[in-house]
Amino acid sequence: MNRYQRLLVSLAALALPLQAAHAASAPENFLYTSSGNLTAAKATLSRPDIGGVQVVYNWKSLETAKGQYDFSAIEQDLAVAKSLNKKMFIQVQDRFFNPKARNIPEYMLTEPEYEGGLTPQFDNPGENKPVGSGWVAQQWNPAVRARYQALLKALAEKFDGQVYGINLPETSIDLDPKNDPKGFSCDAYFSAEMENLSFARKAFEKSLVVQYVNFWPCEWENDHNYMGRLFDFAAKNNVGLGGPDIVPNRKAQMKNSYPFFNKYKGKLTYVGLAVQEPTLTYKNPATKKPFTKEEFTAFAQDYLGANVIFWSTATPWLKK
Repeated sequence: MNRYQRLLVSLAALALPLQAAHAASAPENFLYTSSGNLTAAKATLSRPDIGGVQVVYNWKSLETAKGQYDFSAIEQDLAVAKSLNKKMFIQVQDRFFNPKARNIPEYMLTEPEYEGGLTPQFDNPGENKPVGSGWVAQQWNPAVRARYQALLKALAEKFDGQVYGINLPETSIDLDPKNDPKGFSCDAYFSAEMENLSFARKAFEKSLVVQYVNFWPCEWENDHNYMGRLFDFAAKNNVGLGGPDIVPNRKAQMKNSYPFFNKYKGKLTYVGLAVQEPTLTYKNPATKKPFTKEEFTAFAQDYLGANVIFWSTATPWLKK
């Protein structure tokens, strides 16, 4: 073995502990909460094992009239996070899981070019939950999409580099299969979501941009290549990905987003996954008990490659 070969062997030996340490690093713990609730969670956020927070803001609260924005809630929450030296993600919500939550700006509900702005959707989160209903913004309508992108632009101008990152909402929607809204198609929806993601990535030059993905309408096991195209785009364009629920080995996710997170481990800028209130209701089939912190974390780290877990403030271990 010559000197050059010995040098390569030595460098490889040095790299192994570093790789092992990287693989062994657990995801960072963040809180997950809604606008208006962060002050009440300040004591939990101040814990040394909590690195930051993700706060969800609905579209209506941020755009009070056409082109008029009120970001005071974000400013107040960001001040709380900075006072504790914690990081902060903002999530701009355009879909809602309550029949009374029509939380887009009022002008979009009435002006004709937006065609109502919202479409009914259905949802059944968690175990032992009744089927609920809610609304999703018609992002496939170019007029609606233009207003959402205007909001993203205004947010970037104010908060790029101030917030740690921005989350775009989950990709899944569940519309009435017998009554597709005007202009909707699965391809049109996919294209609209990808356009919003591309716009957000260009608008936010400093903060992380993370798209939540779990399912795509009309798709199962990537049979439309929506999932494949999203992950490929993310890997090539400095985009993070994540999801609203970590449920170890759950069949539906294992047929959709989870294998892609596994395939792209180490290839994505950032992976942020959540344990939200519905997620806490799922039970481990082996133990018949709710998944533990350790079980959530192990699956997020080992299979999904998570950098961070956003924990609901209702999570039991946070109460200890």
